[in-house]
Amino acid sequence: MALKNHTILYIDDDRDDLQMFKEAVARVDGSYHVVEAINGEQGLHQLQNMKQEEELPCLIVLDINMPKIDGRQAFRMIRNDNALSSIPIVIFSTSNSSIDKLFFQGKDVEYLTKPIDFMSLLNVASRLLSYCKN
Repeated sequence: MALKNHTILYIDDDRDDLQMFKEAVARVDGSYHVVEAINGEQGLHQLQNMKQEEELPCLIVLDINMPKIDGRQAFRMIRNDNALSSIPIVIFSTSNSSIDKLFFQGKDVEYLTKPIDFMSLLNVASRLLSYCKN
């Protein structure tokens, strides 16, 4: 199943962070489309739809602390699905907790703390887009 090289699935319950991320991605490279999900449950549903359409995202950006299904649970479910397990995932959270970082350690995932200013977010967006170019 092919990864859709210009689609990113961003799973985060903070709508302001979501909007800023979309703006940063558009500014770095306007050819990318960010598909939104406001919690892990909705994100997993989006992934199942994308799987059926055979157009998987090139990257999943995942927050940790969300209602319904949190980032840890969503991460496990994605990695346990053979059709989804090869999609790069970046954990993108305000949490700087060593417990959160330890959970994802050694799981072939990058853990980034959300920046507080837009210029730093542009740098993060550029770095994240590099996952789609590999």
